[in-house]
Amino acid sequence: MLNGRQTVIIRELMKADSPVTSDYLAKVLDVTSRTVRNDIKELEANVKDIGASIKSIRGTGYQLFIHDEQLFRHFLQDIVGHDQDHSGKIPTLPEERVHYIVKRLLLTEYIKLDDLAEELYISRSTLQNDFKEAKEIFKRYGIKVEKRSNFGLRLIGSEFKLRLCIADYAFADIESEFDMILKDNPVFAGVDLNGIKSIILTHIGNHQIVLSDIGLTNLIIHIAISYNRIKSEKYVTLYNNELADLKTTEQYEVAKEIVHDLEIELHIRFPEQEIAYITIHLLGTKMITALHLNDQEVQSFIEEQIYDVAKVVLETIDQELHLNIKDDQELFLSICLHLKPAIHRTQYGINLPNPLLEEIKTNYPAAFQASVIAGMVLKKLLDIEINENEMGYLALHLGAAIENRKNMDQPKKCMIVCASGVGSARLLATKIEAKFGSRIEIVGTTEFYKINQIPLNNLDFLISTIPIPMQLPVPVIHVKTILGGGDFEKIEQYLGIEVNQKGNYIREELVFLRQHLETREDVLHFVVKQLKKLGLVNDLFLKSVLEREELSPTSYGNFVAIPHPLTPQTDSTFWAICTLQKPIDWGGKRVQFICLLSVEKNSSGDLQKMYDLLINIIDNGQVVQQLLKCKTYQEFASVFQKNNEMVN
Repeated sequence: MLNGRQTVIIRELMKADSPVTSDYLAKVLDVTSRTVRNDIKELEANVKDIGASIKSIRGTGYQLFIHDEQLFRHFLQDIVGHDQDHSGKIPTLPEERVHYIVKRLLLTEYIKLDDLAEELYISRSTLQNDFKEAKEIFKRYGIKVEKRSNFGLRLIGSEFKLRLCIADYAFADIESEFDMILKDNPVFAGVDLNGIKSIILTHIGNHQIVLSDIGLTNLIIHIAISYNRIKSEKYVTLYNNELADLKTTEQYEVAKEIVHDLEIELHIRFPEQEIAYITIHLLGTKMITALHLNDQEVQSFIEEQIYDVAKVVLETIDQELHLNIKDDQELFLSICLHLKPAIHRTQYGINLPNPLLEEIKTNYPAAFQASVIAGMVLKKLLDIEINENEMGYLALHLGAAIENRKNMDQPKKCMIVCASGVGSARLLATKIEAKFGSRIEIVGTTEFYKINQIPLNNLDFLISTIPIPMQLPVPVIHVKTILGGGDFEKIEQYLGIEVNQKGNYIREELVFLRQHLETREDVLHFVVKQLKKLGLVNDLFLKSVLEREELSPTSYGNFVAIPHPLTPQTDSTFWAICTLQKPIDWGGKRVQFICLLSVEKNSSGDLQKMYDLLINIIDNGQVVQQLLKCKTYQEFASVFQKNNEMVN
């Protein structure tokens, strides 16, 4: 059986389309290149037995070749099974070790540091570093680590917060009920998960409460935690006024019915405070409602506060990002229905796992940025801070509306003003139609002297071959009679089409290579200082970037981060790129390639397309590694040109 590092190496080699360097693997594993080379020597001997081979390609790295598909598939199934039951799996990466430490402390009364170091096969000094990270996690929940002589370490904190932390960290990799059955977890010992599920489904069905599969799994987990904690005589306590408020909700009655059946099923008594605990989780779900309602009907059943907040959320998003979605009635209703349970979850610190979060952040950055702005509005109006998972769920609604808006966009209506006669005007119209197809509807042509006779209010813009000195109520795009040069680009820019970005975003004065910086803050201060020297940003820019990072780290995997201001701050759109000599921690991920992105205020460009352009490069780990090796702008630009044809 392969060790943890070797399994990671195999996975990285499988993911790559081209040879992978030992430097890259060393960064992924947080070990030295020498350790990687030793691991690969062992692997080269072992993989022969699983129908594969690893070849060292001089100057480029290592590549995996599969010779026997069936044998190799069996090997992969063994890895999956090994991961699922966690038997004997030793955490290898620093973040895995931190997760392991957190989980062990949560599920153990006392544990000694020396025992943890022995379990993880690491030195005490390495453990001390990992333990600092673990303590920071506990701090976020208001939980302290207490040391007791001869006993070891244990956690001190409110039972409610301890249970939330157990749900978030002891079950972070559980997405379905099926996963629960596979995991060897003491919290599930002696619990009939199917029995709990059946009871929940019966009562939420009777009361028309909607639960997603993830929501159902989350509720089962919390009830399983409650059962085990109550058995150990560890109970949740709530203030009397909190309990009184919860008792007035419909969800409290549902919780009472669920608890009645649970007590029979599990042979255990749930105190009143524990009924309130389940009520809190049910408040994080939503009641069934009809989707096809007009504005008046929506107002009649949605609380006035939620209605008003949803309005401000969509208006602010449109004001900042110009997505034209604030009048989307279906989106508005979806946001209203989503907000109430999301607010309840946030107020009580309940974290609903979001298995799609990383994919949403990477593939729909415009929608995720819109959800970040939504979070900013909720902070301002309700004084609550939604977490990344909640932002991800909001981004799904917003992303659907953005895509619908794209599909619904009508062609822009224009008229051609041409001084050279009908023949020239027709040629111009034909070339424009051939280039832009359904995106432009040419409603006719005219001479300049007749322009006052045209109802301009029915048009989006004019295309004119002659300068028009007068002020008109619609934009005028001045082009040559025989289209050429930058004429097409003028039209494309008006349509919001991002064309030929190579000169716009990659600029030598905004590329800073192989910098020696040690923290996220160091990087952001350094880059913003350079931007201020160039007169591109003001004193408020850095503050906005840091506020955005506080809401949700902008690290995206592959050693890449794309920081940006909370809302557009600058008069132009640009990228400032900084590479580092060594990876640094950036919101729990290692980062070495930073692209600080700024979108111009009141931009009519397509934000999603600009993100796609950048992600096309940074989504490829091998390309990122090539860029990290570049020592000059010319080398850097050459890699971009080769991989995305972005640089002249």
